[in-house]
Amino acid sequence: MASADLLLHPVRLRIVQAFLGDRLFTTSQLAAELDDVPVGSLYRHVGLLTRAGVLHVVAERRVRGAVERTYILRQAAAQLSPDEIAAMTPDDHRHAFMAFVASLLAEADRYLATGKPDPARDGAGYRMAALWLSDAELAEFLRELVSVIQPRLANPPAKTRRRRVVAGIILPAPEQPGSKQRNQPRSG
Repeated sequence: MASADLLLHPVRLRIVQAFLGDRLFTTSQLAAELDDVPVGSLYRHVGLLTRAGVLHVVAERRVRGAVERTYILRQAAAQLSPDEIAAMTPDDHRHAFMAFVASLLAEADRYLATGKPDPARDGAGYRMAALWLSDAELAEFLRELVSVIQPRLANPPAKTRRRRVVAGIILPAPEQPGSKQRNQPRSG
C-alpha cells in the first residue's frame, strides 16, 4: 500500500495524530482515546500501520492469555515524501485536506466534550489571517515558525504540561485580475 493511501485514510490519520507528542498507547488505550472508532476497525488500522512501519511495538506483556502491545509512532514513516505530494492530483489533495479537517473536528469535539470548555483559560482558539507575502517572505516566515515550534516538540510530558494540538494551514488565495492594485495604498 502506498504511504499516501495508508496515511490519508481518515481513521489512520486520527490514529497517527493521537500518537503525536511522543505518546505511547496500547490498542485498548488508543480505543479509549478514539472512542468513536469501532474497536474492530481500530485493530485493523493499527495492524496496517504497524506492518507499514508507521507504528512500532516498544513493549509486550501477557494479559489474560493475550499479548498486549504498546506502540509508538515512527515520525519519519508517518510523512509523505515530496515526490508523493508532487504526484498527487487535485482530487487527492482535496481528499487529504478533508481527512485533515475531519481530524481537527474530532480533536475539537474531544475538547468540547470535556465538560465546560474555557478557551481563554485553556489557551484554545482558532484564527485566520491573510498575509501579503512574497515567496521569499513566506520562506522566511516558515523558517521562523519552525524555529519557534521545533524546540518545543522535544518537551517531554510533565505534570505541569498539557498536550496541545497545533495545526497549520497555508493556502494561497487565487490571483484575481486587478486585486493587487485595489488593495495597495494609493499615493498622493
